[in-house]
Amino acid sequence: MNGIDEDRPTDGLYLEEETDADVDLSDIRPEDIVNLLVFWALAGVVFLQFFSRYVMNDSIGWTEEIARYLLIGVGFLGSVIAVRKNTHIAVQFFYRYLSANIGRALSTIVDLGNVMFYGMATWICVKLALRTRQYMAVVDLPKSIVYWVVCAGFAMMTAYAIHIAIKHWRQGYSDLTQPSAGKIMD
Repeated sequence: MNGIDEDRPTDGLYLEEETDADVDLSDIRPEDIVNLLVFWALAGVVFLQFFSRYVMNDSIGWTEEIARYLLIGVGFLGSVIAVRKNTHIAVQFFYRYLSANIGRALSTIVDLGNVMFYGMATWICVKLALRTRQYMAVVDLPKSIVYWVVCAGFAMMTAYAIHIAIKHWRQGYSDLTQPSAGKIMD
């Protein structure tokens, strides 16, 4: 054979099957597992809400509020993963036309801005969580739980942003200035 699969359609619509050997799970961290558990809890609550409302024709009152809080958790804990992998949205267009020194200076400012933003958001969340005395409307739990989850997400984002900024500084470039260099987390 010359490397061409005779069974493969030639119209360009063939998708190769993914085997178990193709799945790389080496980058899974504890926050990924926590986020996955919160996501599946959200999926279960939303399914329960759908089932009770449309199948049983009798809605369970607490599912909407809990689903909202779980969605907040998934969003902020998922952002930790995006910061860790350095995959948040960024505009790289102008970095192609800037000199290397200006590009490095701007990417350093971006890294420092990220650290400052996440750090400030962590501090604000701590203050907000400490001041919140309300309870959830349907479930007898304090609303500050939601703020502490958001705070934990921002704190982890801050830690990863510091790690990324140090790594960019040491290697002399960032993904903004050299996007083809690859991901930065080991």
